[in-house]
This record gives sequence, C-alpha cells and structure tokens, in this order.
Amino acid sequence: MSGNEDDELDLRGLKCPLPVLRARKYLRGLKSGARIRVETTDPLAVIDIPHFCREEGHTLISAGPVDGGHIFVITKT
Repeated sequence: MSGNEDDELDLRGLKCPLPVLRARKYLRGLKSGARIRVETTDPLAVIDIPHFCREEGHTLISAGPVDGGHIFVITKT
C-alpha cells in the first residue's frame, strides 16, 4: 500500500488492542501526509482509534459506522 486515500487497512475480526497496534505499525511505514482507511468490527475501536490518533499526532479525518463495523480515515502527520 502506498498511503493514498484509497488504501484500506482491513482490521475486521480483530479485538482490542490489535486494531490500534496494527494501525500504528502500518502508519509507521508511511510518509507524512499519507491517508488511509481503516475498517474494524471491534466495538471499542470507536474509542481506541480516535485516542490513538490524538496520542500519536495523526489527523482523524472521518469516522463512521458501516455494515457491522466502523471506518476511520486517518492522515499521518
């Protein structure tokens, strides 16, 4: 994945803390300004992903429900 806004990190089926750990690892490999979509089914992700973005300094562009889960759009800063 190149970090374009069309890139998606599929974390469906993973439970806390794995979605945040995988997102962190993926974002470390991207350049600043890269944008990704993260899809999760973990109900705690609605708390964990925004908190992760605040703590790491990434920008959470959007977050919303989709088919039994959530999608987050994150820009690496």
